[in-house]
This record gives sequence, structure tokens and C-alpha cells, in this order.
Amino acid sequence: MKQTTKTMIRPMLYALLAAVFYAINTPVSKLLLTHVPPTMMAAFLYLGAGLGVGLMYLPKYGKEAPTERITRNDIPYTIGMIVLDILAPIFLMLGIKYGSASDASLLGNFEIVATSLIALLFFREKVSGRLWMSIGLITISSMLLSLDGGSGLQLSIGSLFVLMATMCWGLENNCTRAISEKSTYEIVLLKGVFSGGGSFLIALLRGEEVPHFMYLVSAMLLGFVAYGLSIFLYVRAQRDLGAAKTSAYYAVAPFIGALLSFAVLKEELTVRYLIAALIMIAGTILTVLDTLVRSHAHKHTHTYHVMRGGVMQTVTIEHSHAHNHYVHGEKHGHHHSIEELEASVTSHMHSGR
Repeated sequence: MKQTTKTMIRPMLYALLAAVFYAINTPVSKLLLTHVPPTMMAAFLYLGAGLGVGLMYLPKYGKEAPTERITRNDIPYTIGMIVLDILAPIFLMLGIKYGSASDASLLGNFEIVATSLIALLFFREKVSGRLWMSIGLITISSMLLSLDGGSGLQLSIGSLFVLMATMCWGLENNCTRAISEKSTYEIVLLKGVFSGGGSFLIALLRGEEVPHFMYLVSAMLLGFVAYGLSIFLYVRAQRDLGAAKTSAYYAVAPFIGALLSFAVLKEELTVRYLIAALIMIAGTILTVLDTLVRSHAHKHTHTYHVMRGGVMQTVTIEHSHAHNHYVHGEKHGHHHSIEELEASVTSHMHSGR
């Protein structure tokens, strides 16, 4: 069915809202971290996402196809995803606590570099020349952002923690992609409950105190909006826009987070930051272009014979498949149910969180 500008407005808004909801995570977390210890903060962010999406999942429970559920073969990737989702948000909260929220927002784009290089080294993914240029620019920008604001070339401890978080999420992206055909609700629920629960146990072992009820609820609400609801809206947008266009809209998230950090937290805007931001924008644009080109090249058709009302009909469907934001495997082999074919929808969960 031909999509008009009017019918595309809603999914475009969904994609932008997904970006905005994720972007508020960094500046709001910075405010809450004055009252909530970092590991405890990471725990309740994920618990909020898991419980919130779990409630959204209840009406769909039992109605999904068996192929959409996590199976025994998926357990190694699921465990890897959960462990990395315990480490990554803890590192991020430490980075935000000891560094600036504006730096942390832009440094989040280093996840593109981590995801691409891990996919290249461990999964033999091809990296295009355009993506190599993007990796180079984002790395240069990240190096500038990682420098301490003082004299000399000292590294910022906050930025190092954020980079560690992005590397964990880069590896997590490659674990999650192995189960990306499964239920998004189930994946987010598992992420939230088990990763959040694991972080909570670590927080208790570190001797961190459970925050006041008001801050606890605030952290969980932030987690539901910034992680859970953001993913939900992303997937909804992806159904109509496709993975490439949705990720293009979502790419504005780090820059929105940086703007909010300056507006809400009144952080200092330096020349070094402006140069790093311009380089980061150039690298992000190259990533988006690379994703769009790969998606366009991956468009293809399926022709099926379907029995309708006792009459055999031929159904031809052209579509693009939605995969990870930044890298795309060369191999492509999976099956579609009749329901999927008639809906012309293949939606996978987006990278990270």
C-alpha cells in the first residue's frame, strides 16, 4: 500500500518521541544522582523499564507466535545481553556522576564505533568506506570529549566510564541482534527485571543505601520513559518507516540530550565541546547515510501463493528488513508467517537499551 505524507506523520512523531524520551535520560539522571547512588540508580532505571513494559505486555501475553518467544537456543545470547546490561548502565551512571551530562550525551555515539568494530572482529560483518569515515570522526570527537577541561592532556574519569558503557552496549547490541526476531516486549522485560535486579544486588553489596521512596519512584519512571517507552515507540515507528529511516530520526537523541544538559543543568559550553560536537555531527550523518544506503540495497520481494476464499492468489510483497542501527549482516535467511506477509511488517528491536 502506498504511504502518503499524512500517514507517515504518526510514525515520524513516534521515532522523534523515542529519541526525545531516551535523550532525557542523561540530564535527568544527573539531577537524580545527587540523591541516588549510581549503581542503585542504574538498577531502578532498568527495573522501571522492565516493569512498565511488562504491564504493557500483559494484554499480548500468550497471543504471540511460538517463534517470537525466547527458546533454549537463545539462552547464551540472553545471558550475555543481561550481564552486559548490568555493567553498561552502572558505568554510564558513574560517568554522568563524575563528568558532565553534555559530554556523556555526545559520547553515547561511541556505541556506533563499538558495535561496528565488534561486528567486524567477531561476526565478520563488512564495514563500508563511509562507515569507516564515520568511525574515524566519532573516535576523534570522543577523544576531544574525553580530555579533562583543565591544563594538559589528562583524561576525564567521567568520560572514560561513559566510553566503557558504550563498549558494553556495543557488545550487547551484537548479542541482542541474535535474538532480535523475538518478542520486543519479552526482551525488554528480561532486560529490565534481570539486569535491574542484578544491579540492585551489586548496589547492596557495595553498601549503597536504598533511596527515599520519592527518588526511587522518580528513577523508575525515568527508566520506563527513557528506556521502556522509547523502545516501544521506536518499534512502532519502525513498522511504517523501516529500520533505516527510524534510526535516522533516532540519531538526534544524543544532540537533544546535550541541548537539554546545557538548558537544564547550565553546563559550560566550551570551544573544545563545540569542535567535538561538529565532528560528531559529521560522523553521525555519515552513519545515517550508510544505514539508508544499506537498507535501500536490501529491499527485495517475496512472491507467495495464498489460498483466500477457496481461490489461489499470488501475493508479491516488497519490503526492507529492520536490523541493528549501525551494521547489517550479509546473510539473510528467515521465514514469514502469512500474518506477517499480509501486514508487510518485519520489526526488530533497536540497538542498545
